[in-house]
Order: sequence, then C-alpha cells, then structure tokens
Amino acid sequence: GESMPKQKINPHKVALEQFDGAAKKLGLSESTIAMIKYPKRVLEVSIPVRMDNGKIKRFVGWRAQHSTARGPAKGGIRYHPDVTRDEVKALATWMTWKCAIVDLPFGGAKGGIRCNPKEMSKGEIERLTRRYASEIGPFIGPDKDIPAPDVNTNAQIMAWIMDTVSVNLGHSVPGVVTGKPLQVGGSLGRNEATGRGCIFTIIETAKYLGIDLKKATAVIQGYGNAGSVAARLLDNLGVKIIAVSDSRGGVYSEKGLNSTEILKHKQETGSVVDYPDTKNITNEELLELKCDILVPAALENQITKENAHNIKAKIVAEAANGPTTPEADKILEHQGIFVIPDVLCNAGGVIVSCFEWQQNLKWDKWPEKEVNEKLEKKMIGAFDKVYNLYLKHGVSMRLAAYMVGVKRVAEASEIRGLYP
Repeated sequence: GESMPKQKINPHKVALEQFDGAAKKLGLSESTIAMIKYPKRVLEVSIPVRMDNGKIKRFVGWRAQHSTARGPAKGGIRYHPDVTRDEVKALATWMTWKCAIVDLPFGGAKGGIRCNPKEMSKGEIERLTRRYASEIGPFIGPDKDIPAPDVNTNAQIMAWIMDTVSVNLGHSVPGVVTGKPLQVGGSLGRNEATGRGCIFTIIETAKYLGIDLKKATAVIQGYGNAGSVAARLLDNLGVKIIAVSDSRGGVYSEKGLNSTEILKHKQETGSVVDYPDTKNITNEELLELKCDILVPAALENQITKENAHNIKAKIVAEAANGPTTPEADKILEHQGIFVIPDVLCNAGGVIVSCFEWQQNLKWDKWPEKEVNEKLEKKMIGAFDKVYNLYLKHGVSMRLAAYMVGVKRVAEASEIRGLYP
C-alpha cells in the first residue's frame, strides 16, 4: 500500500486558525461560524488505472467543496505524492476566502490525487485523469463545482476532464473546468494570470512603501507557471532578479538574471540549476537572501518559525498557496516585513478562471487586452479594500484580507439562511 506522506504541519488546522482570527475580529456569532467554517462535503475516490506494463494500480483522490454560499465551488486539482485529505480541505477553505476577497461569484473547492506524475507516462496520466473525472463527475459542473489546474496539472489535463464529463453527459460542457487550451474554450490571458495578478499587487505595494522598482531586487522561489511569469514581468519593470529556484535547487547572480534565458535553460535541462555564470544555491539559502521583493511561488510551508528570522526581504509576495506558517507570519510582522497574502496575491488565476467560465457560459471569447484590463481592475480594487482595512484596524495584511473574505461569505450565508 501507499505510505502516508510525512506532514509536519497540518494545513487544515492552519486554515481553521486563520479563519478563527478573522471571525473573532469581525465578531461573528457562533451560529454563523457553525454554517461557514467547515467544508460542506469531501469526496474520497479510488482510482484504479491500467499502467503501461498492463498491471492495474490503485490511486486515491479527493474533491472537497468548502462553500457554495456565494456561487458554485471553484478550485484547482493537484497531482502530488504528498496530497492528503487535510491538505485538500485546507486548500478548498482558502479558495472560499480568496474568491470572496476579489468578489467573484464562487465558493471554494479543491481536488487532488496522491501520485507522482513525474514518474508516469502521458498515457498513464491521461487514464488517471479520465478515471478521476468520471468518479467526481456527478459532483462537478458549471453550476456546481468548476475545477482548474494546480500543482503538476495543466491545460491538457483540464481538456481531458472536460472531454470525459462531456462524453459521459452526451453534450459539450466547456464550463465544467477552467484553464483549458484556447482551442476548446480556454481564455486568452489565463496562462499568465497568476503571475500577472501578483505583479499588480507588488506595484501597488511598492507605491505605498515608496520603493522604486527600477532600483529594486527580487528573488523567486519556484519557477513553474506563476514564478516564471512573475519573473518575466518583474524583468520588464526593470527589477533586477538576483536568484530563482525550482524543486531541484536554485541559482544566484548579483549581476541579475535574464528570466527568459533561465526559462529556456529549465525547459532544456529540466531545472534552473547549473545555469552558466551563476552560483548554485539551495532553496533554504535562496529564501534568506537580502532583497527588496521575495516571491515564494512553490509549495506551502516554506517560511517557518525556523527560518522566518532570517528573511531579509522588504516585501513577501505570496504567489504560492500557504507558503508562510502562522508562527512565521508573526515573526515577519514583528520584523516589519510587508506580506502580500496568498489569498490576495495569487488571486489572478481564479479571477481569469472566472472570466473563462463567463465566456464559456455565453460561448464567447474576449480579446486578451480586455481580459488583462479586467484583471488589473479586480486586483487593484481588492488590494485597496484590504489595504484600507489594514490601515484602519492596524492588523496584518493577511488578517485584513481574511476579514474581507470571511465577512462576505458570512453575509451571504446569513441572507440565504439554513435549509432544510
């Protein structure tokens, strides 16, 4: 059987702690908390897959729907050896607040399969995906729950899910997932949305803190979709990127790195490490470099109470989900580091997912310029709302963001009431 992943920090406990902080500050009643705190439903599925060697192997997967008070549930699907039920529940909970913070008509969901896609062939991943899609099929749909890509999943995987659901139902349902390829209902600008949204929040923050981006330095942990796009856009703004990393390690250069060249190198060799004329560094060393902007764009729990004291950035822009633990949060706050919380910083992905879904429902397509302008408006509107609460209440940006999100979900739940 599968060994249980080593989980030092229970992410669902973290999510509940963060909720409690906001609920207390908002003075929510116990009745309201009872309605909105916990996931509405969590589905666990067995996924038998015929492997290339002819044998059938069983994987386990989940889909958690945390809330549907403000609309259909929304959230990604990740393929990773460390996926657990609690992780999926935590991520679904974060999605509820994230969608509410940027005022989308969605609740939160998340899915995951415990597997190592790096050791699987394309055919095996396709069969895994289609089987999983069939198992969660009755629970998802454009008016129920709309999955999207996350760690180790992509547009092709979304296309397979869309196709599986459509074939099973006997008609085309493009709006059942977002993050699809353009040819089958994907949106222009979706691929860059997370990184681009993150940059809008960095620009706003730099304005408020009086940091000149043309003289600023940045460090990026994680060079997948969000990290590489953020790097390129920072490059374009004249920010000097001094270090980047991926799961195999990182590279450092005080002269600055060319984001596009690094991406080419990663595509050719499978990693950013060993890039010519740079120094190889570990992910641990990377996080502690002196810089103006640190962008954690990898997995959760990277900044912990062990290393938070050594963070030397002025701004931490959380492009990943949950990169900072609650203990680390307090330390960063104490050190006067400005944290742009994940639920605000990386909401660009779900915002453009919402645009994609709206286009699908009308069988429509918007120009990329329109998508990016609408994204910017949404991100800056949400940033300002959170920033004003941060100033008004003297709380952290994270708590301010949670207060915005939790309040909107609480109001929707109270107005809808309890039935049956």
